[in-house]
Amino acid sequence: MSKETLFYAEVILPLPFSVTFTYLIPSDMEDLVKRGMRVIVPFGKKKIYAGVVDGIHNEAPIHYEAKEIIDLPDSKPIFTAQQLDFLKWMANYYMAGIGDALYAALPAGLKVSSESMLQLHPDYDLSSAEGSLPERELSVLMNLAEKGNLSFDEVAAISHLKNPYPVIKALLAENAIIVFEKVKDRYSPKRIKKVRLNQRFIEDKSALKTLLDDLEKKPKQQEVILKYLREVPVFQKAELNETGLEKNRLQTEELSNSSVQTLIKNNVLEEFFIQVSRLDEINLENIPELELNAAQKTAKEEILRQMEEQDAILLHGITGSGKTAILIELIREVIDSGHQVLYLMPEIALTTQMVGRLKKHFGNDLGVYHSRFSDNERVEVWKGVLDDKLPIVAGVRSSIFLPFNNLGLIIIDEEHEASFKQYDPAPRYHARDMAMVLARFHQCKCILSSATPSIETFHNAQEGKYGLVNLKSRFGEIPLPDIQLSDVRKHKMEKKNIFNFGTELKLAIEEQLENKKQVILFQNRRGYSPYLSCEECSWIPKCESCAVSLTFHQYAGEMRCHYCGFKSNVPSHCAVCESTHLKTVGFGTERIEEEAKLLFPNARLQRMDLDTTRSKDSFQKIIDDFEARNIDILIGTQMVSKGLDFDHVSLVGVMDADHLIHFPDFRSHERAFQMLTQVSGRAGRKGDKGKVIIQTRDDSQDVLKLVKNHNYHKMFELELKERQEFFYPPYSRIINITVKSTDKLEAKKAAESLYLHLNAQLGDSIQKNPPHEPLISKIRNWYMQEILLKISKELNLQKVKQRIRKAVDLVEQDKRFKKIRIILDVDPV
Repeated sequence: MSKETLFYAEVILPLPFSVTFTYLIPSDMEDLVKRGMRVIVPFGKKKIYAGVVDGIHNEAPIHYEAKEIIDLPDSKPIFTAQQLDFLKWMANYYMAGIGDALYAALPAGLKVSSESMLQLHPDYDLSSAEGSLPERELSVLMNLAEKGNLSFDEVAAISHLKNPYPVIKALLAENAIIVFEKVKDRYSPKRIKKVRLNQRFIEDKSALKTLLDDLEKKPKQQEVILKYLREVPVFQKAELNETGLEKNRLQTEELSNSSVQTLIKNNVLEEFFIQVSRLDEINLENIPELELNAAQKTAKEEILRQMEEQDAILLHGITGSGKTAILIELIREVIDSGHQVLYLMPEIALTTQMVGRLKKHFGNDLGVYHSRFSDNERVEVWKGVLDDKLPIVAGVRSSIFLPFNNLGLIIIDEEHEASFKQYDPAPRYHARDMAMVLARFHQCKCILSSATPSIETFHNAQEGKYGLVNLKSRFGEIPLPDIQLSDVRKHKMEKKNIFNFGTELKLAIEEQLENKKQVILFQNRRGYSPYLSCEECSWIPKCESCAVSLTFHQYAGEMRCHYCGFKSNVPSHCAVCESTHLKTVGFGTERIEEEAKLLFPNARLQRMDLDTTRSKDSFQKIIDDFEARNIDILIGTQMVSKGLDFDHVSLVGVMDADHLIHFPDFRSHERAFQMLTQVSGRAGRKGDKGKVIIQTRDDSQDVLKLVKNHNYHKMFELELKERQEFFYPPYSRIINITVKSTDKLEAKKAAESLYLHLNAQLGDSIQKNPPHEPLISKIRNWYMQEILLKISKELNLQKVKQRIRKAVDLVEQDKRFKKIRIILDVDPV
């Protein structure tokens, strides 16, 4: 670059802005800055962020003076050109800022932010502090003298205060400290400590003998050296000493760290560090052979044939039909051709068992990417993809943001799952839909896989937009399970229910336990009970911040809001009438677990829900224990309903099907069918025919009959007819607009104003539902109103969005509405 011309970078900041910001490139960085690189830049008066360069030019900004880039944390771009173009496309489609899209894409370990820090003022006389300052301030200064600087959080810990600002303010008034902004890069490579023998002992064996003789009186140090020589046979192969041994291998109960440290201090051992990967190393000695049956081979050949004409293929196979084996074979062919594969799954629970299967076949070629992994682990997967070291990535929705540069295939497993949708914050993208867009950017193929495809996906396949390949029988010709509807209302009237277990379900569980088989019980509510209620006046404990009842968690001994996280003690009496007669209403997984323990005292039980799977490896441990048959009955939420494959599960019990069906949403019947079919598919996957018992208060419901008869096509036909009648997807596009305010009346008035502006901007060409309160009208003290737009597919969506944005801008600029937020959700689910 010319040194006479000033050059500028257009930088995307991970902040909710729709524009880029122009920064001056310092002359010593002109040859280094490239599109896709992270740059450390100042923003506002004090803040510092890592942004990503989107372009380089020589035009100074018109409305402000460009600040200089501070630093380059990387030696090369961490975003590819395709990635940046993809993020722009996504932000535009979902009516979000490009900064929102960047924030969603960057793993936490690559987000650099400024952090307020304290240091001693260079002119301050610390000796004068003793006796003149309170103990808290003095303690902070002493720590600063020792450590050099402290964060605000560290000051809070030292001063034993939740709010450290009074202490900081007092020290500032004394001119004792300086507050500054420190850049904090969250990613740090993993390093391990190693030791090796000083080279002089390798070159001179007599010196080693003398050393060992000298250590006769220090047996622990002598044993350290002997252990090192046993582990690292340097006299057989001298170069092994260069590699050394992990330091912790020399530290045992008998051999303390102090013995090792003394040898290092005396220059007998040398300590050094090496950088290692956090990703598990797998030795693939015995790769399992996959034997596809005739139906699977036919399906695979048909997929390959249709790929010649179609960019996307729907693999529609009933539960247990062996879809995964086909996908593994296709993955192998793609990576053998030198391309990358993205295997997208809807949630962490599903990744656990699938990742285990993929690792058996692909070992270290596989990267795993989801939020239960540490920041540093995710950064290493990011860099592994960028450097072409990981040809396969299995992960959840955020995996679409990885820096693929040679993508050959995207697989979207369980494509119907609603958890592919990002709800908050923006961009509120659907990972399945964005994976299809990503495939277009990379000119690669997509396979969507499901036993119960979404109505939209199956409609696209029927219309010829996607290819369609069917697997109609289970692997090994094992029949689908028998599904029985159990009328718990009838049992209750006849007083045959035991707790929340109908007679049929209880007897079936007993039979399976006697036959040494395993059972899955499904209840899509966690906690002990959805709520408590006063028997006298019907008072229900509610969340202070949300318009929902508090869920009773018996094991934790508390009431919780599942929306904002608020917790409170379990009330001992009614807050209205002071009655002590409080009863639990409904039931969740905790209660099922408690009742099952009483009914089946000899059975080994495990609960699998959000409360029992918060740690990184908790899913894996539960699944491993269930596979090893250390668990007889697995009780869980939707985590147990899909994707899991266990050999000895012969019975699945659905504790309460009705709350899945009776939900005010146009997709409720579709989702109920999918959920019940998926959880039913866990039964009888190997060996004997499985059995499913679905408990309901009304066994005449149409959707339950369709589940009982495994009739997806009839469900699709009925749902499609209803969608057409009421103009829902796939016959329209929908955008949901939420107006929020901490003032209920302001939210209502702003929504009414927005509705008028939308009418003016859009006219009668678009169906608009007037403002209304959603089912849950307040969350985290924000009151909400919603407006639903149904847009014909014949209209220009981009122009419609521009008019919607204009209407939104007019309301946001209205001085009457100071507290509002307006959220645009394109293609809500």
